[in-house]
Amino acid sequence: MRIGLFTDSYPPFINGVSTSVQMLKEALEQKGHIVYVVTVGQNALKYEYDEEKRILRIPGFPIGIYDYRLSRIYPLKVINQMKEWHLDIIHSHTEFGVGIFARLFAKQESIPLVHTYHTMYEDYTHYITKGYFDKSSKKIVEYLTMFYCDKTARELIVPTEKTYRLFKEKYHYDKPINIIPTGMDVSRFFLENLENKKLLQIKKSLKIKGGDFIILFVGRIAEEKNIPFLIRVMEKIQKESFNIKLYIVGDGPDKEKYEKVVEEKKLTHKVLFLGKVSFDEIPYYYNLAHLFVTASTTETQGLTVIEAMASSIPVLAMDDEAFRTTVINDLNGYLFHNEDELAEQILMLYKNRKKLQLMGVQARSQAEHFSLAHFAESALEVYQRTIKEYKGRKNFASTILNLFKKGKK
Repeated sequence: MRIGLFTDSYPPFINGVSTSVQMLKEALEQKGHIVYVVTVGQNALKYEYDEEKRILRIPGFPIGIYDYRLSRIYPLKVINQMKEWHLDIIHSHTEFGVGIFARLFAKQESIPLVHTYHTMYEDYTHYITKGYFDKSSKKIVEYLTMFYCDKTARELIVPTEKTYRLFKEKYHYDKPINIIPTGMDVSRFFLENLENKKLLQIKKSLKIKGGDFIILFVGRIAEEKNIPFLIRVMEKIQKESFNIKLYIVGDGPDKEKYEKVVEEKKLTHKVLFLGKVSFDEIPYYYNLAHLFVTASTTETQGLTVIEAMASSIPVLAMDDEAFRTTVINDLNGYLFHNEDELAEQILMLYKNRKKLQLMGVQARSQAEHFSLAHFAESALEVYQRTIKEYKGRKNFASTILNLFKKGKK
């Protein structure tokens, strides 16, 4: 099968969508399919096509939200290039920018379109509205989302039941919805697959001592990730143990603001901001930690939770639908509802290392359910069904047209 993945986010830009699309490409290629990626490049003027990797980067301009860039909607220069791919199906991973491009190209070339909804946009409108017109902006987001998913896509894919409920209960979406969790190469997070020398070097550079108990957060340093919640919890438990530390990996618009909060609370020895970490090095940082924690309620799936589990780290997560099927209380981690609960969970596992170790083993076992093979198989089922139905409707329409023409004669 010849498959086109259209996305605004792709490595070297790192976020959940970027990781998901890259993993899907790898998974489909491992099964022998030919996969092309159309994404936004870092150059505002130049088109780049890597023929060997089949990645086409369209010129994009920054929009002022993180490092996101938006492409021109229908760049004519690349149309002929894409026609040569003879795609069987298009799978879009964004509602805007490259997603609109996918929609127009699919219609022009009569190619069936599948769409994955990755982002709960209603949780991100504050970046544009700055707190004003929140209700009306969320209504606009809802309208645009439904227009793209309902009028364009023949099949809709969502990563979790949480997103499924959004479409069914709030948006009243009446087409079939496929729940397909993002798969990943979990083996790259296994301790035995890492270089011990490199792991020790990173540990040394961070000045981690033998008795230190490391809690890890990985993600954007931004409002929707609820990082102040984690800082307040660290403030609560600082009297219990000097050795418990929170490492925050990532970058974002609120990093400096939160660093000041940590400084004001005199927690600089307890809460450390490590900044961006490369894709290749991130498994090492997971494997330095004893616990992974997130207080975010805006995730659609939370890939960092799966990455942590693959690293044999128990997860402590806010009780949110995005995590309920992954984090199982007292098995591979705990869900919490407030700061006191999280503080208690951290201290309990800090004191009970046998339980911590057992939960780590169970966490890795859970992560192995998110294999690339299963991810690819699930997506292919949707592709095959979509292509079959599309051809059926096309043949039906063609038959009716021919009958109409005969009738006129």
